[in-house]
Amino acid sequence: MKDSLKKQIDQHQFSQGFIKVTDNPVSTLNPQQKALLNRKGNVLFNQGQIDSARRIFTTTGYSDGLTRVGDRFAAENNELGALKQYILAHNKSKTEPIYEKLAKIISILLKE
Repeated sequence: MKDSLKKQIDQHQFSQGFIKVTDNPVSTLNPQQKALLNRKGNVLFNQGQIDSARRIFTTTGYSDGLTRVGDRFAAENNELGALKQYILAHNKSKTEPIYEKLAKIISILLKE
């Protein structure tokens, strides 16, 4: 697990930066538009079109959808991708365990 997360960090560190957290929901959407988009995002997610669903959920700020995308990323061992989704969803119960893993890995790396 340590090697897997270290590899992810190495791959993301220079190509994409670590985690961009400036994504904000579009403020001009009214509640009806958000609901319609979220339903579309749920359909896409259920069809396996995760990236399309992620874009919609990011646009609307739909925290449940972002959390489900994060869970999918975590299941695929993409913990940094999952962390980004959890941060955008403001889901501290999901971010804290990943922060703890990162802290342990960094601590181990510093000792080496």
